Amino acid sequence: MVLCFLADEVNQSIIISGESGAGKTETAKIAMQYLAVLGGGSGIEYEILKTNPILEAFGNAKTLRNDNSSRFGKLIEIHFSETGKISGAKIQTFLLEKSRVVQCAEGERSYHIFYQLCAGAPRALREKLNLKDVDEYKYLKQSNCYSITGVNDAEHFHIVKEALDIVHVSKEDQESVFAMLAAVLWLGNVSFTIIDNENHVEAVQDESLINVAKLIGCDAADLNLALSTRKMRVGSDNIVQKLTLSQAVETRDALAKSIYAGLFEWLVEQINKSLAVGKRLTGRSISILDIYGFESFDRNSFEQFCINYANERLQQHFNRHLFKLEQEEYIQDGIDWAKVDFDDNQDCLHLFEKKPLGLLSLLNEESTFPNGTDYTFANKLKQHLNSNPCFKGEREKAFTVSHFAGEVTYDTTGFLEKNRDLLHLDSIQLLSSCSCHLPKAFASNMLNQSEKPVVGPLHKAGGADSQKLSVATKFKGQLFQLMQRLESTTPHFIRCIKPNNFQSPGSYEQGLVLQQLRCCGVLEVVRISRSGYPTRMPHQKFAKRYGFLLLENAASQDSLSVSVAILHQFNILPEMYQVGYTKLFFRTGQIGILEDTRNRTLHGILRVQSCFRGHQACRHFKELQRGIATIQSFVRGDKTRKEYAVLLQRHRAAVIIQKQIKGMNAKKTFKNIRDASIVIQSAIRGWSVRRCSGDIGFKSGVPKADEPDEVLVKSSFLAELQRRVLKAEAALREKEEENDILHQRLLQYENRWSEYELKMKSMEEVWQKQMRSLQSSLSIAKKSLAVDESERSSDASINTSDDREYCWDTGNNLKVPESNGLRPMSAGLSVISRLAEEFEQRSQVFGDDAKFLVEVKSGQVDASLNPDRELRRLKQMFETWKKDYATRLRETKVVLNKLGNEDGALDKVKKKFWGRRNSTRFGF
Repeated sequence: MVLCFLADEVNQSIIISGESGAGKTETAKIAMQYLAVLGGGSGIEYEILKTNPILEAFGNAKTLRNDNSSRFGKLIEIHFSETGKISGAKIQTFLLEKSRVVQCAEGERSYHIFYQLCAGAPRALREKLNLKDVDEYKYLKQSNCYSITGVNDAEHFHIVKEALDIVHVSKEDQESVFAMLAAVLWLGNVSFTIIDNENHVEAVQDESLINVAKLIGCDAADLNLALSTRKMRVGSDNIVQKLTLSQAVETRDALAKSIYAGLFEWLVEQINKSLAVGKRLTGRSISILDIYGFESFDRNSFEQFCINYANERLQQHFNRHLFKLEQEEYIQDGIDWAKVDFDDNQDCLHLFEKKPLGLLSLLNEESTFPNGTDYTFANKLKQHLNSNPCFKGEREKAFTVSHFAGEVTYDTTGFLEKNRDLLHLDSIQLLSSCSCHLPKAFASNMLNQSEKPVVGPLHKAGGADSQKLSVATKFKGQLFQLMQRLESTTPHFIRCIKPNNFQSPGSYEQGLVLQQLRCCGVLEVVRISRSGYPTRMPHQKFAKRYGFLLLENAASQDSLSVSVAILHQFNILPEMYQVGYTKLFFRTGQIGILEDTRNRTLHGILRVQSCFRGHQACRHFKELQRGIATIQSFVRGDKTRKEYAVLLQRHRAAVIIQKQIKGMNAKKTFKNIRDASIVIQSAIRGWSVRRCSGDIGFKSGVPKADEPDEVLVKSSFLAELQRRVLKAEAALREKEEENDILHQRLLQYENRWSEYELKMKSMEEVWQKQMRSLQSSLSIAKKSLAVDESERSSDASINTSDDREYCWDTGNNLKVPESNGLRPMSAGLSVISRLAEEFEQRSQVFGDDAKFLVEVKSGQVDASLNPDRELRRLKQMFETWKKDYATRLRETKVVLNKLGNEDGALDKVKKKFWGRRNSTRFGF
């Protein structure tokens, strides 16, 4: 069905029929779930499925034959988009059984929602609505049935609330809905008291009346007045008529039924608004009809009369499509066919619909008479319809109709009242004056219905203001609209068979099942399917669909010739098909052979196309990949060259900065060492001068012959000596002070010398690190040269190495002069400076040469030399210089140690000199 729907774009319909309790509601839900899976994806399908709990709660009830009987009919029209996805839905309902709200037979229940509300309402809602248990409401306790085996009403109430949320019914509207349900229950508890001898009544001012007025939002006095009185217009005057007990009860029940019916219609309207969101009118839809099944009870009333009439109309639709149109098509197309007889229910439909002497016409006619009663209606039926073979009059107020499913006896009690379905204008005005918005909406809808054309005279003066059309007339109109809708679609029938009358699983009553199969015409359908041609296709469509399977080209032939050629090619037996004037007719299963071959051929074509397209896509992809790789290589190469140029520039700048800083540090160190050497030299030279001046001596005796002259000389000489001694002592004191100063300076120089030794050690460690780094650089360069050695020619000139001059100075053995003063110390310091400077120069030269050879090897610099040979030569020079440098460094340390020993000897000489001077001084 779905494939035909998508391929042919013809609207489809699924008509589910069968007796009450046969499983029509569950079948409809399964069909909806199947369509939701096929056309899901937009999210609206979940809302469509969630309408089932709401409609079942408000429209289904327990009957003697079914625990979940649909007491209304519904047509669910599911719309689809161009891509086959569900885009929206619309629900249409038919003939809700309103009388079940106020009256239930023994063992049955009213609508599920009443019991679910009383069982599952939370405490806050119960207090707000003043809810009580189900056995305290008269409408619910009259049947003495409060529960269903295996059903949890409280749990179902929560499911209904969730479904209301999903279909976008607001919390405020939900509370209003529950308030209307509670108002209906409390209306059933409203009682009346007689106030005069004429049996006139008024409502009792008790809890029930007050709760109803509070829930619907009106004044209790106005409610009392609407239930116990009726305003009538006679001429230009308004007369208030008091009601009797029976009239007041009818008014109360009519108000309760109208509120519930209005609530049901309002809910369906809200659901349709929710399901219409995002719907695009594409003209594609699948309709599912779930309508009440055929019913036959011990006592059948007006509701069963309407339900069975609807099933008669659906049975006629079934017969027309599966029997009449089927066989008429065979005859019109000129194929050989033996007509199959079937039970036609057209006579029964004439009994219902014939004018002016049909059941519906006589019912409407009697309903318009002021004095018409159920008894007069029954007599009129017997008088006019006894000659009809489908009608049989019974005793008193009963009559029997021969339906397609069997005979059903109806009791006309309540027929006229239910057909009129009166709600007085006073009740409508009461609802329109309520503060709650739902009663106002109900009243507005009733007033709109009252504007429809009047079928006949009014029931009585001031009477059916709210209902100009009878229930039977409205239902017949809805049924004809439904039939028109179904006629515009391709129907698909589902017959539900009831296995037993006891609602017991796994039990089959053979007689009951066979009776249903016969009455529903299933046996005749099977007979036609076996002997008929269920599959048919026009010649043009058949040739277009299967023409490519021909082995020979038949493009120039007509469609009939192509079709016959296809049948002969696939060896389909002549008795399995017939060729009509416009169509080909096939028996069951024959078209499947062609479909399988067609599918295999198309699958092979698709495989070839997919492989070829995949090959093309792979080629295109590889071309794009190669182009992208080329572009990436150019971009990355350019980016790398730019980055390398920046790094090279930074490296050269860093080398220049390092050279400048190292030069400044070296100059500063050299200046400090030179100044210190000058100070040490000046001190040592002064000490040497003072030591040489201490060798001057004095003679101790003269000849005695000249003693007087000598005494004079000695005296003067003694005075001179004394003067010299004083002067020498003063000089000595000055020298001692200078000696102290020199001693302090010597200590400072010793400290500096220790610092120089530490610097030498750190310089040696730095040298070792740099040597290791240089060796690693040389090894890396050697490896890089070895990789490319096979790719480059070795014909470069060897003599180019003589063009570069490497200032390899092997150095001379250090000889520190042993001159007097501070010259050895200054020489040692200068040697240290030269060693450090030589280390820096050699390190930079080796690094630059190695870098140059790497650049020559990588091709960045053009030079006519062999980089491998020059690298080995550079390594040999480095090893030679390293050994020589280490030797000179050790010799420098030895010399420095000797200079330290000589400083200790100088101290000893100095002490000896000053001791000699002191002894000479004391000698005088």
